[in-house]
Amino acid sequence: MNIGDAAKCASLPAKTIRYYEDIGLIQPDRGLNGYRDFSENDLHKLRFLGQARSLGFSIEDCRSLLELYEDKARASADVKQIAEGHLEKIDAKIAELQGMRQTLAHLVKACAGDNRPDCPILADLATARGGNA
Repeated sequence: MNIGDAAKCASLPAKTIRYYEDIGLIQPDRGLNGYRDFSENDLHKLRFLGQARSLGFSIEDCRSLLELYEDKARASADVKQIAEGHLEKIDAKIAELQGMRQTLAHLVKACAGDNRPDCPILADLATARGGNA
């Protein structure tokens, strides 16, 4: 199967598939003409990677998960450890977003939103914090 057909079957852009090949996540066969020839196993890996990426796993986590998936002697504890680590990152991001939301909601509430130039939103954005200015 060529890359266009593989992209349709795996619901991934061809560019993503080429990237996965470049970084060694998949290794499709090559025909005598040099074109990629994707097998059912390659499609399965592409779908696996697409699902893992849709859950936000990093490329390196995907690499580890794919290796574990292919290792029939794997310990599920190894898989769980990767998933728990990712879940912790998600929880940290959620907490960060909730903090951002609270700050912005407070600023929006404090802004009169009228014709006066005073604006607590702009005043807060102009305040340097932690060297991020």
